[in-house]
Order: sequence, then C-alpha cells, then structure tokens
Amino acid sequence: MSKLTDVPKRLLIGRALRSDRLGETLLPKRIALPVFASDPLSSVAYAPGEVLLVLSVAGVSAYHFSPWIAAAVIVLMFTVVASYRQNVHAYPSGGGDYEVATTNLGPRAGLTVASALLVDYVLTVAVSIASGIENLGSAIPFVVQHKVLCAAAVIVLLTLMNLRGVKESGKLFAIPTYVFVSGVFALIAWGAFRGFVLGDTMKAPTADFHIRAEHQGLAGFALIFLLLRAFSSGCAALTGVEAISNGVPAFRKPKSKNAANTLALMGLLAVTMFCGIIGLALATHVRMAENPATDLIDKGAAVGSGYVQNPVITQVAEAVFGKGSFMFVILAAATALVLFLAANTAYNGFPLLGSILAQDRYLPRQLHTRGDRLAFSNGIVLLAGAAMLLTLIYGADSTRLIQLYIVGVFVSFTLSQTGMVRHWNRHLATETDQAQRRRMIRSRSINAFGAFFTGLVLVVVLVTKFTHGAWVALLGMCVFYVTMTAIRRHYDRVADEIAAPETPSDDSVRPSRVHSIVLVSKIHRPTLRALAYAKLMRTDTLEALSVNVDPADTKALREEWERRGIDVPLKVLDSPYREITRPIIDYVKNLRRESPRDAVSVIIPEYVVGHWYEHLLHNQSALRLKGRLLFTPGIMVTSVPYQLESSEAAKLRARRRQEWNAPGSVRRGPVEKRTKEQTGKS
Repeated sequence: MSKLTDVPKRLLIGRALRSDRLGETLLPKRIALPVFASDPLSSVAYAPGEVLLVLSVAGVSAYHFSPWIAAAVIVLMFTVVASYRQNVHAYPSGGGDYEVATTNLGPRAGLTVASALLVDYVLTVAVSIASGIENLGSAIPFVVQHKVLCAAAVIVLLTLMNLRGVKESGKLFAIPTYVFVSGVFALIAWGAFRGFVLGDTMKAPTADFHIRAEHQGLAGFALIFLLLRAFSSGCAALTGVEAISNGVPAFRKPKSKNAANTLALMGLLAVTMFCGIIGLALATHVRMAENPATDLIDKGAAVGSGYVQNPVITQVAEAVFGKGSFMFVILAAATALVLFLAANTAYNGFPLLGSILAQDRYLPRQLHTRGDRLAFSNGIVLLAGAAMLLTLIYGADSTRLIQLYIVGVFVSFTLSQTGMVRHWNRHLATETDQAQRRRMIRSRSINAFGAFFTGLVLVVVLVTKFTHGAWVALLGMCVFYVTMTAIRRHYDRVADEIAAPETPSDDSVRPSRVHSIVLVSKIHRPTLRALAYAKLMRTDTLEALSVNVDPADTKALREEWERRGIDVPLKVLDSPYREITRPIIDYVKNLRRESPRDAVSVIIPEYVVGHWYEHLLHNQSALRLKGRLLFTPGIMVTSVPYQLESSEAAKLRARRRQEWNAPGSVRRGPVEKRTKEQTGKS
C-alpha cells in the first residue's frame, strides 16, 4: 500500500499498535457497560412500542395486558442474567455460548449456537440503526425520508470507530449511553412525580386517537396467541445479554467478577427502564398501530399515509417534558444516538466469536488475527457488509427487521443453559467438598430453570413469528451452519493431505536428478540474470527454452545466442498456433513422464515495476505460466526479479510509509541519518 492510501487510513483509524500493548486495551467496568450492554439498554426505546403494536390488533382495550407482559419479560430477564452469571464464572475464556455448547453438548450444538449468534449480531446492527434512524426522523424529517442512505452512512461511521479499537470506541460510546440512561430515569422520575404528587394530566400526542381493531373482542386461543406474540416482541429487550459472556477477556482483572457485576447492573437498569416506559405509556394514553395510516383514527378519519408514527419513548417524553423542551430534545437525541451505538454490542461480539470460530477452523483464518489497532478488523468489516446488505434489502424498516430478530438469541440461550446443566452434572460427579457441592447444585438449579424458561420462549417466538419473518433468520442460520461445516471439512482435508508422514515419502526423498529450464523470449538483462542464477543451482541439466511464435524473432534469437557464445543449450519449441503457454506446459510434463523421480525447476525472468498500470503491460505470460505450472506435481517454479527504474518509486513509497508508521519517526529523522549518528556516537 502506498503512502497515498496509508495516510487516510491512519487519519481514520489511528496509528498501528504493537502486540505488547494489548493489555492497555482492556476495559474497566464503567467502559465495559456501554460497550457490551448498549444493546439491551437501548432496546427499551423500541421493545415497549413493539408490545403495544401487537396488542393494538385487538384494539385499545388490549393495552391493559401490557403490565402483565412486562412482568413476564422482567422474570425472563432476571432468569437470563442469573444464568449467564454462572457462565462467565465457569467459562471466562470468551467463548461464551459457543464454548459452553461445544464442550458439553458436542460440536454440532456448538456450531448451531455459533450460527444463531452470527445471524443475531448482524440483525442487531440492522435493527438498532434502523430504529435509531426512525427516532431521529421524529425531529429531523430529512433523515426518515432518506433512511436507507442515512442508515448506510451510520454503519460506515460505526465501522470506522470500531476499527480504531475496542477501548477507544468504548470511550466514544460511554457518554451518550450514560446520557440516555440518565435521561430515561429522569423521564420516569419526573413523570411519576407529576402523576402521583402534582396530579397533572399528561397526554401523549396520540392520546385522542382511536384504533381501528383488526380483530375486535378476541377471546380464547386467539387472545392467548396474541398475548404470546406481544410477549415475544417484548423479549427484544433481552438481545445482547450474551455479549458480556463472549467478551470476558476484554475486561480488566478480575475478569469473571467484573463481567458478572456488569451483567447484573445491566439487567437491573434494563428492567427498570423497560417497566417505567411501559407504565408511562399507559398513563399518557399512547396509541400505536401496525398500520397507522389506516388503523389510527383522528376525529373520525384515518390519519392517512402522510402521518409519521413516532416511537413510544418519544411520545412519552413529549407528554412528560413537553414538546421542544430542553429535556425532550436531549432525550430524543440521546435515544437516537444510543440506538446507533447499540450496534456496538454486535461489533464487539461478532468479530470475537468469528476469531474463535476461525481458530477452530470453521471460518477463514483471516478472521482470527487482529488488525494493526489490535481489533479483529476483518470480522468488523464482514459484519458491516452483512448488515449493510440486510439494511438495503429491508429498506431500514425496523418493524420488518424486528420480526427476524431474537430467534437466534433464544436458540443460543436455550442450548447454552442446557450445556451448563450438563457442566454442573459432570463436576458434581467428582466433587466431594460439601460447600462446593451446595454451590454447584444452586448454580445448576439456576441454569436448569433458565434452560426451561428460554426454551419455552423459543417455542413461543417460533410459533408466533415464523410467518412474520422468523423463517428468514432460520434460513440464515442454516446457511451459516452449512458454510462453516464445509469450511471445516476443507481445512481438515487439507491438514490430512499435507501432514508430515512418519516414514519417508516422495516429498522428503531427494530427487534423483534436477532439470533446470530457463524461459527465454529474447536476450536482455533479465534473461542474463536468470541464466547466471540458474548456473549457481546444483542441477544435473540446464537448458534455455523458447517458443517459436515468430520465425524472424526466433532466427534473431538463435543468431544472438551463438554470437554471444552462451554456454547453455537453447531449445526452441514449435508453436503452429502461436501459443506460448501450452507448448511449455506439454514439454515440462513430458519431462516428468519420462523420469517421474526427477524434479523440474522452471526459472522465469520477471520485471519489477513501480506503478499499478505497468503490471498490465508486463509479466502476463509469466503469470499464466506460473498459474498452470503450480498444478503440475514435481514442478518447481522460481521467479528471478529484475527491477526496472520505475520500481525505485515503489521502493521510495515503501520507505516513506515505514517511516510514517514508526512512532516518533518525524522527531528522530530519516533512517540513514539516525544510523550515521548512532555509528558516530558508538
């Protein structure tokens, strides 16, 4: 990469960090909370609205079920948090649900969990950003009018921020996350004070609307199904809980304790905010509809397609603080920003999980290594690309995207907790200390209840959301599963194929003879250098090889060869159809057929150029030949480079880039000058 492209990279993501500075990127709890818990914390901005949207199918009268649905979500949240606290203590290495399922339930279960989490992380980015765009659009109409473009821009921005490193991005995300949490608690406290102490009547902007129910007076099984669907939508508040168990290695020591405390704090904050907004939505008479243009009735007429339905939290803030007030603006801005930043949970979880899967040979090895900012750059870019594609396909519509949501996370919840039950059973079989046994039995009970409850919710989610889009998430999981299985089979097959044998083989036995062939088109400096190099090799036979595509050129080559007295025999291959590659390949293969135990070394002179466009003008025949020869067993291909003058420009750019990358290089001066100074001092 030239300095021209390296400078913008350094300006965007910062200078490269040494590997021994990895410890400096570990997170304290105050930074880890917004980094890993921004998704469940921010979900209170859209999860209450999703509950009311589903209940609106049966009309406003069904809203009185929302507190009971909120209570069920609370129980589920505390169950999941308590269960995952056991996970982070038992498996602090960062594998999270994938490691738990693989260790205790087998590789197939682990791969199922990994597929579910990868899909869920992609959806987290798409849903969070789409919801943030809609919240911001309530204040800035331009944003919602061009929401796909704006969503794509936010994805690019978040990607660049995360490429700068986990700790640096965490510092950027901490302030808006804490402002959002403080704003929601201020909203709940002020709303409660106005309602219970001052006795004020607070009305949302939709309080006077009526809802045209699609199914009036639901009862029996239909009502139960509707409530279960509303509950499954409210479970969106639990997404991202598992990210902390995956990110334990990113915490400062003691890692497990800090991760468990962060998990507990996140659960407490999320539950309080979720319940508070649901309560205020009922108190201010918020009205939401799945099809607002036709189902929301204002003064006897439908509001029409021009109406923009604002999120629940925005309507509640307008009722409590007043539209356009300072606190309303602050909360609206913080809500939109924290929803954007909620995607950061996925930006930390997806690359880390991808690295672990790559280490286990389920994903390409490039995902395992860290980038020059000590972040898993390849995983970050892959996540951004997948989320961008999903955003474009679904038009950045959070209502459509959220139907695909939470399926994957409850698959991982259920399998992880089931694996933890088996984990405790295995340890209880050998543990004799009574205090430890009591602790393990208590932990097993928590995980067993978590497995049962999350499994039940998974069934509810699949039943109520399958036809609304959950099948797409399941299809994505299947695609990931099949792809990762195929990658693992490929790596295993290659590993078996290249494994060093215990007994001597053809690869370790010295060839009987080595035939060296120097490819020649005309006599020039690159050819003479290649011939000189070939003479230094310990070969049994050496010859120069050319192809007769133009009789006049071939004749001139023979005459020049004889005139110079070159002591290497020149062989010319006929080519009636003026091909170069095929005659050489056939000749080399024929040598191998005649002497299978011999090796053939093909030496190719190549130009080294300094500009990208020069590659189009040189070395094309050499590239084709190398590409074909690499597939021929027993053939060794050697390139002998010859540097053209333009290569000096590339060398200079590389030197400048090296000096640019070196911290403090501007202060220390050029490399040559520093070397002379050091030599003089010594």
